[in-house]
Amino acid sequence: MTAERKREARQKFLLGGIVVKARLSKADRAFLLGGLLELARIVAGSSEHQRLREIGEEAFKASSLDAVQEKAEWH
Repeated sequence: MTAERKREARQKFLLGGIVVKARLSKADRAFLLGGLLELARIVAGSSEHQRLREIGEEAFKASSLDAVQEKAEWH
């Protein structure tokens, strides 16, 4: 396996882990792709981009997604 293929495989593995962390592993692939395409339209640095990034950062820090969702309900 070439270094490039290893890098690509690792990237896919990490992205799959994000899908699992978001509890979307059983979601329809077309739904996931549609959501990602919508996210790609958000301008980097915009208030919406920053809001979603903050939610993601909290999710990575939290031991469970439930803790992040509970915190988001308070905002």
